[in-house]
Amino acid sequence: MTTETTLVRDPLAAQREPGVVTFYRAIPECRPPQRADRSAMGTLPTRAFRYCEAVTTASAFGWYLFPPLDFTVQWDGTNVLWTYEGAESWFPLTAAQFPGFADYFDGIAPPEIRGFSPPFLAALPEPGVIQVWTGHIAVTRPGWSLLVRPPANLPRSQSYELYEGIVETDRWFGPLFTNLRLTRTEFPIGFVRELPLVQVQPIHRSLYSEDVLGKFAFVEDLAGFAPADWDRYRATVVKPNVDPDRKPGTYAVATRKRRDGAHNPPATPESGG
Repeated sequence: MTTETTLVRDPLAAQREPGVVTFYRAIPECRPPQRADRSAMGTLPTRAFRYCEAVTTASAFGWYLFPPLDFTVQWDGTNVLWTYEGAESWFPLTAAQFPGFADYFDGIAPPEIRGFSPPFLAALPEPGVIQVWTGHIAVTRPGWSLLVRPPANLPRSQSYELYEGIVETDRWFGPLFTNLRLTRTEFPIGFVRELPLVQVQPIHRSLYSEDVLGKFAFVEDLAGFAPADWDRYRATVVKPNVDPDRKPGTYAVATRKRRDGAHNPPATPESGG
């Protein structure tokens, strides 16, 4: 019997594997989720995009979800009004369905679920805080959750602030929404389908468990640095700055090589007779 090394290469294997998350579009008018962009939708400075791997990696971590339609809200300090493209007036906001969605939902849902379509917009009890549904439901693999947060490194509106939340989407099969706090009362605040409303990022539940977050080490001052710590600092900070032939973006190059190596592990040997 002889032993041979066979390179196992299947470029379609990764496409056949189920992803960590499945998005369900409930509102047909919604834009599909979009993989987050390393350039933050083209808004990053060129130098940051070329050389700052930390920024581009964070920008691309997750998926964008967009507002289901163009809409506008206005807050007077107490009450919220809203309107949308094509509407003939403004409406007081308590809980509002996406236009036409309740009938669409009831026409498809089983009889016992009809009448339970989720609202698109809702005013929460706290002043100026509203809830916006992305029009999607999401399901993750067991043990995985979704961090719902503002889009990473995109310029943010000065008229509202998004709350961040972790949704355990391996057990929550319900509307994927976000809460935001309006911060301006002097003019209407618009939301458009062309710009992401939120960025959702997969995180394993173990990463925010008390076993992980409740334990950390702390070195009080420089005198506590061990020789190995100084060696790492020398390699990270000193060596690149004294190298006359240093090229920009060395961290980015090293990080990409490390990532590519993780994505392309060595081929597995198989035995044959």
